[in-house]
Amino acid sequence: MDIQITEQIDTYREELVALRRDFHQHPELGFEEYRTAKVIESYLQDLGLTTQRMAKTGVVALLEGSRPGPVLMLRADMDALPINEVNEFGYKSQNPGVMHACGHDAHMAMLLVAAKVLTQNKQAVAGTIKFVFQPDEEIAGARAMVGEGVLDHPTVDAVMGLHVWTPVESGKIGITAGPVMGGLDVFKMTIFGKGGHTGVPEDAVDPVIAAANLIQTVQMIQTREISNLRSTIIMFGKIAAGTKSNIIPDKVDLEGSIRFLYKGGPDSIEQPTERFVRISEQVCRTHRCTCEIDITHENIPLINDPHMTALARRTAAEVFGGKDAVIDNVTSASEDFSEFSERVPGVFMFLGAGHVRKGTTVSHHNPRFNIDEDVLSNGVAMLVHGALNYFNTTGIGKGGEHGTRHTPDMQS
Repeated sequence: MDIQITEQIDTYREELVALRRDFHQHPELGFEEYRTAKVIESYLQDLGLTTQRMAKTGVVALLEGSRPGPVLMLRADMDALPINEVNEFGYKSQNPGVMHACGHDAHMAMLLVAAKVLTQNKQAVAGTIKFVFQPDEEIAGARAMVGEGVLDHPTVDAVMGLHVWTPVESGKIGITAGPVMGGLDVFKMTIFGKGGHTGVPEDAVDPVIAAANLIQTVQMIQTREISNLRSTIIMFGKIAAGTKSNIIPDKVDLEGSIRFLYKGGPDSIEQPTERFVRISEQVCRTHRCTCEIDITHENIPLINDPHMTALARRTAAEVFGGKDAVIDNVTSASEDFSEFSERVPGVFMFLGAGHVRKGTTVSHHNPRFNIDEDVLSNGVAMLVHGALNYFNTTGIGKGGEHGTRHTPDMQS
């Protein structure tokens, strides 16, 4: 690891924090990141890089190194969440009802400063770096960018990304080979019955009792039909029915998610979503009800390439001063970085940002979410040194066994 480059990164600590706080104050929802995109474009153009818009508000820039070589993509997400921030610090969200409650503000700041450092040290870059700022991670931004050719022109050989992660303590980083984030299918369901008076339930067909039974019964999928070694989580996040206490409603609306840490899909052994539909329909029939189920395949599982993971773990041991700081981390939360890593070898890392004394252990997607800003420099170092180590590593990248682009067998 080049100590001079590490020292150079340290000089940008104040700039890193300022960038992150500016993004935090001005959060924008998916595909609405217009101000955010302008800030990113201006910063990159000041570095002498040419920028390109993709997927409406996404920004892409290329850094060509001192000599030809593979193409490495570094990615950060841009979008905020529809959450009303309750923090009271000076840089809280200025957009009511919108908040950077998942750390994407930090991701953008780290990648911008990484772009600056790498541009200033382009003589050490033996290939091309594609900086990708992706909109709408929470829903479909990566898929849109892939559709518009972000992995082409030039062809990307590998991809790296990281996420600030408050469940991991500051000073540590989670890097694991194989599945690290879950696949996600989202469902909307309506159960139809026959309305009536609660005093005469025999004249009605009650969809509420059917819904209650269904919510419990589908849980047996993860305990009786799929191995408990294959993580499966079925959750209901919304239930709506009825207008008055003495009226049996005609219908119940349900919404929720199915998460899994394996390939999933109709061709898999587990088939979690297909089992969910089958059991739901059977439960409804048992209660003389019918149902309509709409499934949206939002994210495929994020699976880290073993060779890219090994490279990242070696880099982390250098950046963090030893192997003890590098831990395994797996979560059923989903991330559409998987759309990239499904197609080219990739690694996704979890940068610890949880600090008890600083009050940054609140979970993601919470209105009190915040991060330990002292970890931002380590994030930049992981991107910079990870990129340089990638170009200096044989067998990964262009022409290597692990740099071969593949078209995924998509389930969605």
